[in-house]
Amino acid sequence: MTLSVLTLVRNRQAHLDQLVEGLRRSGQRPDELVVADMSDAPVVVAETDFPIRIVRMETKDLALAAARNRAAEAASSARLLFLDVDCIPLGACIERLDDELARQDALFCAEIRYLGPGDAAPGWTEAKLLATAQSHPTRSFPTDGLRRESNPGLFWSLGFAIRRSTFAAMGGFDEAFVGYGAEDTDFGFRTADAGLPLLFVGGAIACHQYHDSHDPPVQHLADIVRNARRFHRLRGWWPMEGWLGAFRDMGLVNWSATSLDTLREPTAQEIAATLVRSSGPRDTGLAPDRAGDRIVDPA
Repeated sequence: MTLSVLTLVRNRQAHLDQLVEGLRRSGQRPDELVVADMSDAPVVVAETDFPIRIVRMETKDLALAAARNRAAEAASSARLLFLDVDCIPLGACIERLDDELARQDALFCAEIRYLGPGDAAPGWTEAKLLATAQSHPTRSFPTDGLRRESNPGLFWSLGFAIRRSTFAAMGGFDEAFVGYGAEDTDFGFRTADAGLPLLFVGGAIACHQYHDSHDPPVQHLADIVRNARRFHRLRGWWPMEGWLGAFRDMGLVNWSATSLDTLREPTAQEIAATLVRSSGPRDTGLAPDRAGDRIVDPA
């Protein structure tokens, strides 16, 4: 086995189908696809010319850290490519990341470009996706080759590759981060502490399929507060500062340099008001000097 693609899904069957279609069209197909399935009803995947292994997880939570770890444990390959279920890998993505993993031990990020509504409808072509997809404004990727990123907060969990042995040596994602938020920022900083370079890979492109999201993600308030507290205990500074500030402005939390307390839950009206139906990445979770957690909701 050479490279396993790992994804996690919770009630995103249509997105999973398009991810699989992207893998089918790849110049280098994966040796296997491992799916950590947290959906209410089990996902179904059509037959492909590469093996697909589904790890069923019965959970009410969006257990991102645990799901990534279960997928890695089930993988058979020496090299791992984690790809969020709403991402479609373009033709050269797998080959570029696999080649770089073979050359050196590092944490590699694919370039994620964002699609608008309908851009990834069945029958899409790579040319059409590239013509409409938007690049991320704060993550700069080379056209080709590699760029070393000095800010671990810019680690991108939507699409990244790592050697299996290195992932195991790191202990994987910290499963004490339960649900949504900060688990990937924690992983990025732990890999930096271990001396692992963070490299942005030119030409390794995946396109993020459009879906509605919330800005700020008030539906994940409890998870974000709990995980931010854990991160602060470990690091002494707050992740996801943009989101915490937005929650404070809404009167949902009391947040200072040393404490974070939930004041109330968001109302149904506030949840509806934060719904975003426009394409493109948003940065409200990012701190200005230590870019924070997630850009879009992968759930």
